Amino acid sequence: MSSVQIRDVRKSFGAVSIIQGVTVDIEDGEFVVLVGPSGCGKSTLLRMVAGLETITSGEIAIGGRVVNKLEPKERDVAMVFQNYALYPQMTVAQNLGFALELARLGKDEIKRKVEVAAASLGLEPLLGRYPRQLSGGQRQRVAMGRAIVRDPKVFLFDEPLSNLDAKLRVQVRGEIKELQRRLKTTTIYVTHDQVEAMTMGDKIVVLNGGRVEQIGAPLELYDRPANRFVATFLGSPAMNLVEGKIDGSCARLVLPDGHSARIGSAPAAWTGRKVLLGIRPEAVRIDPEAGLSCLVSLVEPTGSETHLIAHAGQTEIVAVLKERSQIHEGDSVKLSFDAAQAHFFDPDSGERLTL
Repeated sequence: MSSVQIRDVRKSFGAVSIIQGVTVDIEDGEFVVLVGPSGCGKSTLLRMVAGLETITSGEIAIGGRVVNKLEPKERDVAMVFQNYALYPQMTVAQNLGFALELARLGKDEIKRKVEVAAASLGLEPLLGRYPRQLSGGQRQRVAMGRAIVRDPKVFLFDEPLSNLDAKLRVQVRGEIKELQRRLKTTTIYVTHDQVEAMTMGDKIVVLNGGRVEQIGAPLELYDRPANRFVATFLGSPAMNLVEGKIDGSCARLVLPDGHSARIGSAPAAWTGRKVLLGIRPEAVRIDPEAGLSCLVSLVEPTGSETHLIAHAGQTEIVAVLKERSQIHEGDSVKLSFDAAQAHFFDPDSGERLTL
């Protein structure tokens, strides 16, 4: 078994608390993504699993064994870094086999494992080259191959795609996911890119300020964010948050400047209550009959979609229209919200409100 349990783990540097009581259970063979903004503690948490950072308090167990006091080499994990960490004086083959040499495997066994890893990643033509002779994508494959040959219990990826261009990033993330499915190795993957998190993870752990905001499957987090932070962090463009007060009929939201928007319905007990209405840009519609009057400030055609940024008074609303649009900057439009996809949050705590 290569499950990973992170139990109330904390990390402080002097008086500065970086990780504040994180608990995560990772099943055998699961692909888990740690995602959050820069400085949220995700890389520090990964390094604690690897043994590269000490734990201030709490426990980390790998395969049921607590590893708090074990050296990195004793944990049977393999880490892939964003800067590849290849030895420049070694060929690709030597880089792939170096850890096996340190483990004192026989030459034939090393050769076999290197060939298997190279074949799985399409590196056979590159085995005689040096890192300086490789592209960024090829270097990242070599870094992945170096992890594969060790046949570890857990793969650890620390923002491995951040140095690649956009097109190559899409390609390599697909390769990583396909490789993980084939090997069925437990994987913990760190990124600040929410698109990577949504497309790669079986489970996502959203971190903010050293705390867990929410854990769940990608679409679960997207469809039912636990709070305002998760709602706006996951999704591109980000979820609209519209502040207002529920009117007497519980069918409209009255904005601070007097504009109002239909919201379907809300509990009668919410009458007069201040809320944050959350609505995904793709759930905003053009509605000439009963929409909210807005002034368009930006139009971004992407080919398959049209992105609009509009304002109702001081309230900004982003819409993603599936059809091509003849709307231009400076035009007046009426926008309505798909009530079935509305979310409500407490404006003070930011927590999700249940209808």
